[in-house]
Amino acid sequence: MVRRGFDAWCRPAAALALAALLALLDRAPAQAQAAEDFYRGKQIKLVIGFGVGGSYDLYARVIARHIGRQLPGNPVVVPMNMPEAGSLAATNYLYNVAPRDGTVIATVAGGTPTAPLIFPDQAKFDAARLNWLGSADNAPNIDLVWHTTPVLSLDDLRKRDVVIGATGPGATTVDLPLLVNGVLGYRYRLIAGYQSLADIDLAMERGEVEGESGTSLYTVRTRHPDWLSEKKVRILAQYGRRKLAALPDVPLILDQAQSDEDRQALHFLLDRQEMAKPYVAPPGLPAERVRLLRRAFDATLKDPAFLAEADKLQLDITPMSGEEVQAMAVSLARTPPTIVARVRTLLSAKVR
Repeated sequence: MVRRGFDAWCRPAAALALAALLALLDRAPAQAQAAEDFYRGKQIKLVIGFGVGGSYDLYARVIARHIGRQLPGNPVVVPMNMPEAGSLAATNYLYNVAPRDGTVIATVAGGTPTAPLIFPDQAKFDAARLNWLGSADNAPNIDLVWHTTPVLSLDDLRKRDVVIGATGPGATTVDLPLLVNGVLGYRYRLIAGYQSLADIDLAMERGEVEGESGTSLYTVRTRHPDWLSEKKVRILAQYGRRKLAALPDVPLILDQAQSDEDRQALHFLLDRQEMAKPYVAPPGLPAERVRLLRRAFDATLKDPAFLAEADKLQLDITPMSGEEVQAMAVSLARTPPTIVARVRTLLSAKVR
């Protein structure tokens, strides 16, 4: 009787399981069709959190020309710039205002996951809840000064003020110099309010500022090759975990730390460089649409036509998947409060 009772119970359970499986199989083509129907004839807005002419802008516009082909329905992707506050304005818009349907995505600063911890009054978003789609590059930042500036080494940065251009809170052009000022005793004096690195570059050429922090070797090589060939700039430091092959004699900022506490504070900001060019979608998107956007981003960065254009423009492409960036963003958002408190204090220093 026990056996018959068990069999009697199993038969309807098995029938229910089979019915559920068949329902899933029936739904899969319908979901694919629904995704294609959703994007067909639509536009995707790609919000660029920086001004025209900088590296974020250039990467985004090349990606915008190719990513639509990797999505079902082949939507047109339209880039638009929202440069205020070092991409915090773009992230706030994405999180609080943009439609949550996959028609708006953005490229923002690599430091975005740490911004709510450091600037809670300005960063009105939860970085862990955003849907991170991937990153196009992980190039480390560098510091440089114009050749007429009497600073030859990092030791000289402790002896005199160096006036540098900066964008807004959360951007590397602000956060990195303030961090090394506080941790390592350097004397960068920031002039904030520039909308992009291109504007800072021009200000340096005009003599309005003496240098810049948080730029990249790629930017210098592609936009100002004469700066290197004619020795118009002097590269003082690099912020990666390992030295770039092209800069074997330029010191790492991490190697300047004098204690474990200093090293932890530096890592809090420097680790985010692993996701130097991130792309992100609003929270609350259907899971299938997040998957489509992530796989389209992955496919774009492997697409021969995209890579050919990137190579022509000398764009460095070192992709990270959306899942990898999501995990990193969540980890950064959960940084221990003691480290956050110290870094926040350092980054609250007055900026002109």
